[in-house]
Formats: sequence, C-alpha cells, structure tokens
Amino acid sequence: ATLAANLHAPDWLVVDCRHELSDPGKGECCYREGHIPGAVFADISRDLADTSKPGLGRHPLPDEVAFAAVLARLGWTPRHQVVVYDDAGGAFAARLWWMLRLVGHHAVAVLDGGIQAWTAAGLPLDTTLPSPRTGSIEVHYDRGQVLYYEALQDGLAAQSLRVLDARGAPRYRGEVEPIDRIGGHIPGAWNRPYMDNLGSDGRFKPADRLREEFAAVIGPFAPSAVAHSCGSGVTACHNLLAMEHAGLSGSRVFAPSWSGWSSDPSRPVATGAVP
Repeated sequence: ATLAANLHAPDWLVVDCRHELSDPGKGECCYREGHIPGAVFADISRDLADTSKPGLGRHPLPDEVAFAAVLARLGWTPRHQVVVYDDAGGAFAARLWWMLRLVGHHAVAVLDGGIQAWTAAGLPLDTTLPSPRTGSIEVHYDRGQVLYYEALQDGLAAQSLRVLDARGAPRYRGEVEPIDRIGGHIPGAWNRPYMDNLGSDGRFKPADRLREEFAAVIGPFAPSAVAHSCGSGVTACHNLLAMEHAGLSGSRVFAPSWSGWSSDPSRPVATGAVP
C-alpha cells in the first residue's frame, strides 16, 4: 500500500530484480510480460555482478565505475527512495538493497511479499518499458561492509567471527551440490537458510521473532561480528536484511561465498551439521 501511494512520486524509483538461477534470462522475460508500473529492471548477473572476475565466486561485485553506470541507466540519484522487488521472497532484491547500502544509499527498501503481494492486493501491472536514462554519476563502496578470504580466515581462526550460511540445509551439509565444485560448507560456519526469514505467506517474519531466531544462531557474537555467506553472495544479503529488520545492525557479507571458497582445492571443507 505504501508503494502504491507513492508509485508516481518523482523521487521514488522501483527496480525489478527477478531472476532464476536455472534460467538466467527468465527474470527479464517476466519483467517484459508484466511489472509494477514504472519499474526498471536490474539483472543479477549482468548488472549486479561482474562474472569475469576469477576466484571470487559466481557473482563477484562489479567495479564501482560499472555499478555507477548501471545506477545511472536505471535513473538513480541520491535523492531517490528506492524500492526493489522480485518473485522469490526478496532473495534477489536483497542483493541490490545491499549494494545500494554499500555506496551509502540507505533510502532503499525491499517490497515485502514481492510482486505476488502486489498482484494479490489487486494492484496493476504494466508492460511499458521505460527508456534507459543517461547521465554520469560516481559511487564508492564502503569496503568495510564486505569480507574476503583473509579477513574471514583470520576471524574464524581468532574465534572472533560467526559465519552464517544462507543455503538450504542439504547443500550446507554437503549432501547435494547442484552448482559448485564440491559440497559442504566453510569450516566453522553455521547454517541459517534464508527461507527461514519468511512466513508461510512469503513475507518476512515479525522483527521480534527474527531477533529471537538470529540470537539463537549468533550466540555470544555481536551483529558486527557476523559474516553472511551463501552460494555466490546473493541470498547472503537476505540474512543481512533480516538481521537489520530485526534491529541487529552491522553484520557483513563474505562476498565470494561458497562458490569462491570451494573454487580453491587447498581450502578446507566441512560437511554435516555444526556440532
């Protein structure tokens, strides 16, 4: 309802982030078939990652210049209230939410329930494709919000870091691995499947319930000592979003995630559940 009331406000920007790992082009096809009126489209692999970077997982962060060009094309300015959505409970929209926060833009929200909640409320879709915007902007990542290999390994060795893995339990335990080189998880990581952040209606659980659930898995660690991982650094952002929604602010993302960690055979692999 809040988005519908502001849909035509000039300082609001709506971004469709629908994606499907098994069919990379499906998200944009769905967008063209019908999207929230005025929404622009951001592709997870093309716009929100640079897949040419080796050793950093399946969805490495793009360089700042490349991300700035994407934001300019979408029509973003620092004055905008941004709303991002998908059809997967926020699993992909949370990636852009996180990336905007990395460049210091905090006026960004994920549409709770996604496009399904929008249509269930009887609100319209549109097939009009907005023209790409032009312009030049400059953005810079707050690299303190992102972890890479050395910092992760140091934190685990010093027992000063709690790693939460957002993948489903079978992948975390190493029982199945449909995408990456080998199954399992980073030794010392705990499992918090991102789908556990949602209720049966596909919307985020209440903040107080999420706070209780995350407290149970982060234990004595402060939120700032929590690092989120997943398969490629996408659904890890969902757990970070859920913690922020729960008032547990300051956690970070291990950007290469399991696809990056497991790409080097010299790195250790754990299987099974956390003891």
